[in-house]
Parts: sequence; C-alpha cells; structure tokens
Amino acid sequence: MSNIITVKKGFDIKIIGEAENEILTPKVESYAIKPQDYIGLIPKMMVKEGDRVKAGSPIFYAKHNEKILFTSAVSGVVQSIKRGEKRVIEEVIIIPEQTQDYEDFGKESLASMNREDVLEKLLKSGLWTLIRKRPYAIIPNPDSSPKCIIVSGFDSSPLAANYNILLRGKAAEIQLGVDVLKKLTKGNIHVNVSFDKTTCDELLKLQGVEINKFKGQHPVGNISVQIAKLDPINKGESIWYIDAQDLAIIGKLFATGRVEKDRTIALVGNEVKNPRYYSVKLGASIANIVEKNVNKENNIRYISGTVLTGKTISYDGYLGAYDNLVSVITEGDYYEFLGWVLPGFKKFSLYRTFLSGFLNLLPKQKRKPINIDTNLHGGKRALVLTGEYEKVLPLDIYPMQLIKACIIGDIDLMEQLGIYEVDAEDFALCEVIDVSKTDIQQIIRDGLELMRKELGE
Repeated sequence: MSNIITVKKGFDIKIIGEAENEILTPKVESYAIKPQDYIGLIPKMMVKEGDRVKAGSPIFYAKHNEKILFTSAVSGVVQSIKRGEKRVIEEVIIIPEQTQDYEDFGKESLASMNREDVLEKLLKSGLWTLIRKRPYAIIPNPDSSPKCIIVSGFDSSPLAANYNILLRGKAAEIQLGVDVLKKLTKGNIHVNVSFDKTTCDELLKLQGVEINKFKGQHPVGNISVQIAKLDPINKGESIWYIDAQDLAIIGKLFATGRVEKDRTIALVGNEVKNPRYYSVKLGASIANIVEKNVNKENNIRYISGTVLTGKTISYDGYLGAYDNLVSVITEGDYYEFLGWVLPGFKKFSLYRTFLSGFLNLLPKQKRKPINIDTNLHGGKRALVLTGEYEKVLPLDIYPMQLIKACIIGDIDLMEQLGIYEVDAEDFALCEVIDVSKTDIQQIIRDGLELMRKELGE
C-alpha cells in the first residue's frame, strides 16, 4: 500500500525538447571526477598523471575524513589533473581502456554482514559518496546515523528524465540496494515516486519500504519538499537521501563485488536535434553525446543537470556526479529594443504583464511547450517584496526573509527562518519569477555554507 501526498504550490515549466524513449550507448573517449560536484570537499590526491587505474580504484580522498574515498568509474590511464586558481583541483581526467578491468570488493552474503561491514565496503568502493544528507546536501559522516533514508524515484524539473526508462531492468539491484540501506539506519526507508507522471513500475515492486506517491507541480520532486511532508528536520537531526539509479549501483556492488557506475542520462533541450537517452558511466564526457546532435550554428549553452539548477559546462565538458540530464538550450546573449512594451506572446512569464502570462491560467495538461533561452530580459535591480515567491515555494517558511538573513549572514535568524529545511534548488522557481534578477540560489547556498562551517559539519 502506498501513501498519496498532494503538494498544492508550484509550477511546471514545459519546454521544447523532451527526450524520446530510445536508449543509445555512445563511445565515450574520456571521463572525469570533479571535486567541485561535492559540497565542502577538499580532495587529497592518491594518484598522479600517467598512473593506470581500475574501475573502483581510489583517485582521491576527503581531507576532513580519510575514510571517504572517491573512485574511478572506469579502468584506464589518468591523463591529467586540472587545477584552477590557488591550485584547486577541478578535474581528474581518465582515458578509458577498451577492455574494462575491475577492483574486486568481494561477494559475501549481505545477510551475514553487520552495519560496520556494510560501511567498510561502501567506503572502500567509493560508493558512499552516492549518499547525501540534509541539511546542507553533503556526503554524510560514516559515524553518524539518519532518522530515515529517502530514495528519490522521480524528478519534476523541466524536461526531466522518465524514471521508467532510467531504471529499466534494474529491479533486482535496487531491491538489494534497499536491503543495504536497512543496515545503515533503524528508521524508515521512504521510496518516493510520482503520482501525476508515469509511476516507475520497478520501484512499486520493492519490499520492506514505505512507498509515497507525490502529486503536484514542480518542485514536488525536490527532496526538501518531500522531507517537509514526510519527516521534517529539526536542529541536530539529519536525513539521508539517494537517487534510485545510484541505489542500483550500490546493489550491483553487493551482487558482483565490482564497481559499475552505470547511469542512463537524457539529452534534452530546444537546441537538440533528436533528444534521447544514453547509457554511460558517471563522469562521462558529453562531446560524443552531443556531436552531430545539436544545432552548432547557433550560440548555445550546455548544462549538466536541469535548466533551473544545473551547471554550465563546455562542449567537451563532463557529466556532474549526481546528474542524469544534459540540457542544451539557446544562449540568451541578445538585447531587445523596447522589449518591455512588446505584447510578449512568446516570452515565458508568470506575470500578466505579458500576454503569455495569461496562458499559465490554463491547466498544465493544456499548456504547450515553449522555446526558452538564458536571457534575463532585464538587469539586476533592488530586491523587491512582491509576495510571489510564496506561490511557487511549497515550504512553510518566509522565503524573502530567509534570503535577506542569508545576505547579511545572521546565523540565529537563518535558524529561526528554517535554513535547515531548504537547499538552493528549492529557490529555482523563485529565481525564475524574480523581478529583481537576483542570484537567489547562490545566496541560499552561501547561507548554508556559512551554517555548515559554523557548526563544523
């Protein structure tokens, strides 16, 4: 039996370029591990350029906890270690071998293993890094324990991938992954799926979990929204979460003793000729994926992740550690003469200043997908109190007041206003509708980082 949970606030932005149900396996010429994908991580290298590694070999460890290892997704040669300002490590690039070789982590029975055994295997294999915790969205301390664990089985973001396709044929690995999670907590294992979209059949078959069907518009798929409905976080508490695809990777480790970081991703967006799915490994280069499948004659932006929360990467950039989406949209590097006086039929807006704003009154099923680009349609200006944030943010907080508290760095005020309940991604829609063009997600992230450092997380 499953629980049905309705989220009333939010908004679905329908964009042209949704992926078709076809999965291809491209040849990927390089992979990368990017320390910046992991919040608060300072890496300490364990390899050097020219070293040969196996799939599952450690590449670096976390300075704050030497037990937390980050391992290679493929076997091959470490081609380069790219550094940025102050010699900060940005990417460790690995050229894969034609025939893959794997580290052996053993295939002992999970039933005979206790929590310490499971932890050791996850840490040594580097798969511990697939789990994150709230607050702060960081890799959890192995010595801690959560009050529950959430398995994310859907995404409500624009052009989000269909989890029925992402998890196809992975039911056995996911079930074994659930059994692994049970060793890590005495709390509930929540598996969250979509009610409105096609519910993933593979997840509905899971045993020993609490299945929750979420109904509503974006950001209903965000972990913060789900936590608020299921088991709100208080000060001093933590909840762990993991994507269902990553849970399948953990399950495969315990079934085979090998690290196989396979991930199905979607290539989407209005600048993609044939949006579709691709089977790759974590950290894959997108060059061979987007080659001959994007409109190169246009000035375009490549994003690892969604158009709302993803990170801009280059044409030959690499997939983010937690992303299952590559979005390619038009770069908005143009100016409109007297754009503010035009009727705005084709502009996306939630305000009725433009005629397109009235189309949003239609039920979401009748809204047509729109063409979208990165143009801000205006410059930054003073932060204006409009009362609109509350219409798209389904959390019991005061968003404007929290944003201001983060700007001034008032720790006590941030605590009182619910900083532990949110992450930057929850404010993506607020950023979209913000008339002030403020970098709200970065402000919230900075506030969370200040809290994390002050509390020694």
